[in-house]
Amino acid sequence: MSRRTLVVGGGIGGLAAALACARGGAQVELFERAREFTEVGAGIQLGPNVVKILHGWGLKDGLAGVAAFPDRLQVRSALSGAELGVLRLGAVALARYGSPYATIHRADLHGLLLAALKQQGAVQLNLASPVDRFMQHAEGVTLHTADGREVKGDVLVGADGLWSRVRDQLINDGAPRTTGHLAYRALVPQSSLPERLRSHQVTAWLGPQLHVVQYPVRGGEWLNVVAIVHGHMHGDVENWDHSANPARLRSAMAATCAPLIDLIDAIDHWRLWALSIRPPMRAADEQAHGRVALLGDAAHPMLPYLAQGAGMAIEDADELGRALATDGLDVPAALRLYAGRRWQRNARVQAGAIRNGQVFHASGVVRWGRDAAMKLLGERLLDMPWLYRGV
Repeated sequence: MSRRTLVVGGGIGGLAAALACARGGAQVELFERAREFTEVGAGIQLGPNVVKILHGWGLKDGLAGVAAFPDRLQVRSALSGAELGVLRLGAVALARYGSPYATIHRADLHGLLLAALKQQGAVQLNLASPVDRFMQHAEGVTLHTADGREVKGDVLVGADGLWSRVRDQLINDGAPRTTGHLAYRALVPQSSLPERLRSHQVTAWLGPQLHVVQYPVRGGEWLNVVAIVHGHMHGDVENWDHSANPARLRSAMAATCAPLIDLIDAIDHWRLWALSIRPPMRAADEQAHGRVALLGDAAHPMLPYLAQGAGMAIEDADELGRALATDGLDVPAALRLYAGRRWQRNARVQAGAIRNGQVFHASGVVRWGRDAAMKLLGERLLDMPWLYRGV
């Protein structure tokens, strides 16, 4: 019997969940609070573990048309500009893991998922439909929207992000905490940059209490740049898309090397958000309970220092779809299977991202040790088979 699956959230995680469940034969109804499906401009890195799933969903050609596929990831000192280490990507990643490493504009990935979802049967998309609450009962789950609708289903998926209302009711563990890290982000056409600043690889610049990541998107025609510094933001931390003062970023970067300063100075328009997280997951019931599953940032928000936030949401979606399609399992059993297969991996990535932030932003003796180890071991430190092989 086709299960009626209610998905809350129309971002990348919600669309991925809806698509995976629909591919598994579920009837899907998705609820998005915004009046239209949009994604704020930013880039995403997709490791081979994630690209493999997207290819399995039939999105290989679509992904190839909009993503970039860098040949290498380079780590440089933000202070001296010296190269610290290199991880070969491109054909090397494809040979090692069976799928390439990709970089993509968020809106392009969102568009691929939305188009694929609209091609599935038995999918209903509801815009301008904020969720108020839900109730679980023996026969299913009932979702109440803010405009008074009452929708019944067999399973509810909370994919409504860091400030999830579904999580708030299911777990009630308080708000996420701010980290004291601010992320400035920009997207610029490569053609608008001087030749020396254009790039078709991933570059991470590491410095005391800061780092910058740059990589190509949209087939390499645009450059995504994210600069993360220590500081606090006044205003609504739930809104992750604030206008930014370029002068403040330039001041924070004043002690960095000339090539990095040149890149920052070449960009006039930046957006800003304050990074917030929760502690790494501690148990399976933080991923699902009863007939309600959490997915992506609603379950395990993570710092972007392993470049796997969207990746873990897509892995969640793939596992959720397979668990719910498993013969002989009722919904609570299927969600226990889903949670049991996901929470420890998600917790490991969360913890790894926190550690990476400490390493990236290190100063003093720790920074010297990091740089020396990177120069000595290079690819052995940067490659992560446990992550890129997937599950």
